[in-house]
Amino acid sequence: MSSNKFFSFLFSKQSLKYMCTTHFWGPVSNFGIPVAAMLDLKKDPELISGPMTGSLIVYSLVFMRYSMAVIPQNYLLFGCHFVNELAQLTQGFRWTKHHFQGTPKIEEGKTA
Repeated sequence: MSSNKFFSFLFSKQSLKYMCTTHFWGPVSNFGIPVAAMLDLKKDPELISGPMTGSLIVYSLVFMRYSMAVIPQNYLLFGCHFVNELAQLTQGFRWTKHHFQGTPKIEEGKTA
């Protein structure tokens, strides 16, 4: 009898209303990723992981597209991933500059 109540709730309009609230809480909790990336902007570029930054750039692009493809469009999710895209691109430029355009280190005991 209790499982019958569960299934009737699961397929009811109340259930749909309940599930739509995740349209808000999912993106809100997801804002931890761009916040962490923005806090990392002041840290040493040596600590940046190039492959992870690249993955997060692609991840944010995919979910920015997804947020506009769903009905109703999820502007909060789009905003979250837009901010993350900007932060990750900044981290990617910092990583590239540090590893490929950095000034060469002068070895001790040798003069320039």
